[in-house]
Amino acid sequence: MQYFNDGDDESMSSVTFADVQSAEKRISPFIHKTPVLESQLLNSWLGHKLFFKAECFQKTGAFKLRGALNMMLKAKEEGRLGCQVVASSSGNHAQAVAYAAKILGVKATIYSAQNLSKVKAAATQYYGATLDLSATRKEADEKVAEAASKQDVLWMPPFNHNDIIAGQGTTALEAIGQTGEVNSVFAPVGGGGLVSGSLISTRALLPKASVIGVEPLAANDAAESLRTGIIQSLTEQPNTLADGAATLQVGEKTFPHLQALDGFYEVDETAIAYWTQWLQHLLKIHVEPTCAMSMGGVVEWLTSQTSEQKVLVMLSGGNIDQQKMRQIWQDDHLQQIPCL
Repeated sequence: MQYFNDGDDESMSSVTFADVQSAEKRISPFIHKTPVLESQLLNSWLGHKLFFKAECFQKTGAFKLRGALNMMLKAKEEGRLGCQVVASSSGNHAQAVAYAAKILGVKATIYSAQNLSKVKAAATQYYGATLDLSATRKEADEKVAEAASKQDVLWMPPFNHNDIIAGQGTTALEAIGQTGEVNSVFAPVGGGGLVSGSLISTRALLPKASVIGVEPLAANDAAESLRTGIIQSLTEQPNTLADGAATLQVGEKTFPHLQALDGFYEVDETAIAYWTQWLQHLLKIHVEPTCAMSMGGVVEWLTSQTSEQKVLVMLSGGNIDQQKMRQIWQDDHLQQIPCL
């Protein structure tokens, strides 16, 4: 499925590019400037130039640290941090909150579903957070809401907060500074924080570039929301290799940004496994299925282009456990060379 908007950005939330720039200054002492990678072989096979922003090299292994740090540091500046932070997360946000809390000297409690990636769960605890697991993501969300109602506790939403969106927007801000002009920017969509921030930065820096979101077909709440014009929620925990995008619904703060995207694609599980294998093989790095799936949208978009394109792809993270890795490599997709 692909979705294209009508170019109306009037419903956008209150996050501005100035907020993203402020976030960059705020968090820069605490994060890595991650590299942008290329594969000459992949470029030659597809006939286009692809740039990969490798946030798998970020501290905690994912872009999520940018948003968590921005929100927590801003709260500290404004005297709102308190003595404890809480969050509900499928993994990468959990690690980000735990790491940021450790830096700032506050306690962190993370609520998640029992299907949380083992490697992400372990890392969250290594950083000093308390981990509270529930049978479902819905139950975890209910628990964190209750915990956040207590005094001196700051709730750290994984995506549905302006300070989180501004922090995630520094990924594209940094990447575009490294690549220069590109024709399009692709980002995976779970709750929508990364693609929302990417939209804000790209519109400011490269107003002619397309910004396109990609999500798993097996967890397509965002696509359904775009089709209906109303936020839709999944009734059951989705089963997808792209566990970082296995959210039940997008946020009311991210949805207007999703509606302003220039395109949106859904990718099936076979394609997600295919591109995870190929990106790991070609780029020689550890990438999650959640970000590798963006390539399913990239190749579909490229088939409709009539000239050579420069494409920036957000590789959002690289935290994969052994069980997930076995699923990814259950079939050998490296016998089929990428093409359009």
